[in-house]
Amino acid sequence: MQTENGRIFREAWIAGVRRHYPGEPKPGYVAPWEETPDWERDAAAAVCAQVEDFVRVGGGSTAKLSREQKGRFVALCWIVQIHKHFEDPKPSYVADWADLPAWQQLTDADIFEAIERAAAR
Repeated sequence: MQTENGRIFREAWIAGVRRHYPGEPKPGYVAPWEETPDWERDAAAAVCAQVEDFVRVGGGSTAKLSREQKGRFVALCWIVQIHKHFEDPKPSYVADWADLPAWQQLTDADIFEAIERAAAR
């Protein structure tokens, strides 16, 4: 289940980057699951599980959230994972929502919605 959750997150991330990133994204941004570092796989699976739990305990009410609210939730969950995996992360890795580039905000909202759809199945 953890691998499946991680893949849902990663595939949504890659799709969002391809859709929203201005110009050519860094290779690491669009690397396939098999080439993703272990810590990042673990973090993706954890965030996916958190979003799934949030959707489940909300009983369908997450559909009423704005895209910004959905993206903020993903971003905050990701920041926690960064702190879990890195002792002293780069400030850009733990940037607050307002400091994220627009492409990343849109991608985080896309991730939430992809997980939300998968949870509904």
